Amino acid sequence: MSRAQHPVDGSRNGGPVSRSWWIYRGTGQPLPDIRLADVLPPPPGWRAFDGGPVLPPVPAESAETDRRLGSVGRTTSRQDPHDIDMINTALLLRRPLLVTGRPGIGKSTLAYLVARELGLGRVLHWGITSRSTLRAGLYEYDAIGRAQASLGRGPAAPLGDGTPEAADGTPPAAPEGGTGARIGDFVRLGPLGTALLPYELPRVLLIDELDKSDIDLPSDLLHVLENGSYDIPELVRARHHESSARVFTDDPDTTVTVTDGRVRCRAFPFVVITSNGERQFPPAFLRRCVRLDVSPPREDQLAAMIAAHFRDQEGRHDEMIRAFVERSRQSGGLATDQLLNAVFLRTAGVREDEESWGELLEALWRELSGAP
Repeated sequence: MSRAQHPVDGSRNGGPVSRSWWIYRGTGQPLPDIRLADVLPPPPGWRAFDGGPVLPPVPAESAETDRRLGSVGRTTSRQDPHDIDMINTALLLRRPLLVTGRPGIGKSTLAYLVARELGLGRVLHWGITSRSTLRAGLYEYDAIGRAQASLGRGPAAPLGDGTPEAADGTPPAAPEGGTGARIGDFVRLGPLGTALLPYELPRVLLIDELDKSDIDLPSDLLHVLENGSYDIPELVRARHHESSARVFTDDPDTTVTVTDGRVRCRAFPFVVITSNGERQFPPAFLRRCVRLDVSPPREDQLAAMIAAHFRDQEGRHDEMIRAFVERSRQSGGLATDQLLNAVFLRTAGVREDEESWGELLEALWRELSGAP
């Protein structure tokens, strides 16, 4: 069945909207009758990649997704059509989606919504700090551990007996010289490096709060995001005597084989980059992104969020939601988890009288600016 044969609904202030070209529908619920591989068109020629061999399907969504979104099947509210337009544009163009907006309104949640709805499995999460480097996002190499293992002075980390089989089906390697000090045993791919492995379908990668990074990191990302590939110099140098190396990935208990020290994607990952707007990014970086400025959630979206996290609570907190929206408007913005915290306490029976409850809400709904 083609994409055009599937009705697609969005909403803007509750009104239905249909776009025949949408793949992601904005519900956050798994597509019941569509395989993404059947409906996702080929990429533009300038965004086509040929990495291989193709790896098996990725791990299923993790408990982190349920923690952020609630259980599958709970009530949801569709996103605004403009947001869905931008998400689908990034998906079709194979470009990163740069999501900006004030803290706490659900920017990072977009990655989990897309992964769940399109069946793209576990979200790879790279949380950015001022110390984050491109290399850390791609891979880590334990040079000291390998040196100690080679000299027999410390425990090696061989991937032999009792370790997981590689994700690409490669059998466990036999230790060399009894030390087990193969170079790949000491390489672990980071979230970005794992996302660029040659999967049949895009991995979902969340690069969270890029504006917290060192000033050079956005520019450093350009080459990798443009080319969909990277080298691991330690494996490149060793390729003449160890052409293939099994390395750990960012997925738990998973290894893959890297040949000649180079990783090249096949399906460019769906990359969500969040920013709180605390800095400007270079024009060259912005040119390669699809940009989405997220608005604060509407009342119906907040109600759906509560219904997704709290069983049998739909419609029971409308008054609190309205108060939260008004307080958020007056204070310059509250985070959605401040509302979730209040609902949890209320459902737990923490409300002896109106005065004490009002004081508790006042403490919970303090401004995010840190003002007293």
